[in-house]
Amino acid sequence: MSDAACRRTALGPLTRESHVAVTSRSFSREPELREALRARHPLARFHASGEALCGEALLRFLEGSDAAIVGLERIDASLLERLPRLRAIAKYGVGLDALDLAALRDAGVRLGWTPGVNRRSVAELALCLALASLRHVVRACCEVREGGWKAPSGGLLSGRSVGIVGLGHVGGDFAELLAPFGCRLLGNDILDRSELCRARRIEQVSLDTLLEESDVVSLHVPLTPATRGLLDSARIARMKPGAVLLNTARGGIVDESALAAALACGRLGAAAFDVFADEPPQACALLSLPSFIATPHIGGSSREAVLAMGHAAIAALDTAVLPDPSWSFGA
Repeated sequence: MSDAACRRTALGPLTRESHVAVTSRSFSREPELREALRARHPLARFHASGEALCGEALLRFLEGSDAAIVGLERIDASLLERLPRLRAIAKYGVGLDALDLAALRDAGVRLGWTPGVNRRSVAELALCLALASLRHVVRACCEVREGGWKAPSGGLLSGRSVGIVGLGHVGGDFAELLAPFGCRLLGNDILDRSELCRARRIEQVSLDTLLEESDVVSLHVPLTPATRGLLDSARIARMKPGAVLLNTARGGIVDESALAAALACGRLGAAAFDVFADEPPQACALLSLPSFIATPHIGGSSREAVLAMGHAAIAALDTAVLPDPSWSFGA
């Protein structure tokens, strides 16, 4: 155990007198969550307004804290070195890609997290984006707002082949939502998901087969070294002509420049992203294309999901353990 880990362990468990900092703005804006956390930790403080915290601003906010509830903020070794009192972190939301698990363990900082809490919220957004993309809803809305009345032709989701990349919590829930549409479901995952596939009538296939045969491809994988750039120009070129690509998982999984080129030339029919490699996206060619829909990382931001994730994070402060750097969690 490192010296830093020994010092943190010596501080003992969290108590009512512990200082807990909440970096997530959506958590901090909910009166129900603030009240629930203060009932356990009266000295809790919240980041409810302003910009997302990063760099020195994140350090200043966390200084003097015994524990933190974090969202998408980057927690790494350099930050932990400057926060000697911090000994527990609860993850609000899904995905651990912003947390350096090895650094947390080396520093003796415990981590608590409940996977899949916002699955329905994200899955419903994916369904929404699929329907909106196929029916050109955003383009039609802009047409009417600008005084026009053209009716862009679209297509049905019903009866289509839908490929789900990642059959974890959200991917499995998305498959359930698709049941009434009578779609042929193709699935790909690095794990054996045979039980889920039988229950949801999903054909578990290779990624290349999924891309070649799907009318709609929806991404539901975490951002890891293995999935970063997963859909590069070569894999995008394998997609079915006119297909729709959805990403409600993490930015960085898709080569955004390659996707923009495929949409601009009309090879792909449409794409819709809730997440981007840089958030907010800067100089992103996708945003100028009428066949592209963008939302600002709202997949888990339904009020129901915010409350569920918040209460789970509060409980996770008490169940946090030293993380194993080999942990890998699906979306």
